[in-house]
Amino acid sequence: MMRTYFTAAVLVASSLSSSFAYAGDGALADIKKAGVIKIGTTGDYKPFSYKGVDGNLMGADIAMATGLAAELGVKPEFVTTTWKTMLGDFKAGKFDIALGGITVNAARAEVGDFSIPNVTDGKRPIARCEDKNKYTTLDAIDQPSVRVIVNPGGTNDKFAHEHFDEASLEVFPDNRIIFDQIASGKADVMVTDGVEVDLQSKLHPGVLCPVEVKEPFTHFRNAYLLRKDVALKAAVDAFVRKELENGGWKAKLDAAMQ
Repeated sequence: MMRTYFTAAVLVASSLSSSFAYAGDGALADIKKAGVIKIGTTGDYKPFSYKGVDGNLMGADIAMATGLAAELGVKPEFVTTTWKTMLGDFKAGKFDIALGGITVNAARAEVGDFSIPNVTDGKRPIARCEDKNKYTTLDAIDQPSVRVIVNPGGTNDKFAHEHFDEASLEVFPDNRIIFDQIASGKADVMVTDGVEVDLQSKLHPGVLCPVEVKEPFTHFRNAYLLRKDVALKAAVDAFVRKELENGGWKAKLDAAMQ
């Protein structure tokens, strides 16, 4: 099993102080004045951000957000968004930080700051176990007989539309049950983040399996998208770095992978 997604940011050598001076008109000052940090998340991407059986948000990034708020001395307020609307909601000022398995990319970096990454990963395919040696290349997937499924609005959607012209492509609206479509034979394959491939294979033992690719189709990092402010970025970076170095992030991620 390929595991490329853990804690790349521990390699960052620089260190920041845990106390921060900040300008009166900055995002961090606004958050501290309000006593609340607004956190945008989709709540549909286990293990990072998802809803438990009681409807409450759970996941590794939700635990991190709660810890970050405590570190800043404010309360966390979670704001529901979607992969399709996240960037627009962020631009509209609906939240101060967005998290939950968010890939670093240029479009997002134009409108906000990214924290140091807490995940390094890559896109890989997942399929029914009997097909784990079948869809091992992009060409093998991009065939008229292959039914590719993808969730709307995020990097999976963008990847699928950029690479699959011949395959039958279904944009399925509910990321929480999308893998059941493959398991039940209504779709054949999905290309998604490696952490999700490994998790869903674990949740569907003997039914869904990671496809045996030589290496991930892409390489990327996940991080937290922040309102542009040097002081806010410094505070979040310091918190993330501490969690990476003391094992807190790994423990949260391991717990969410169950």
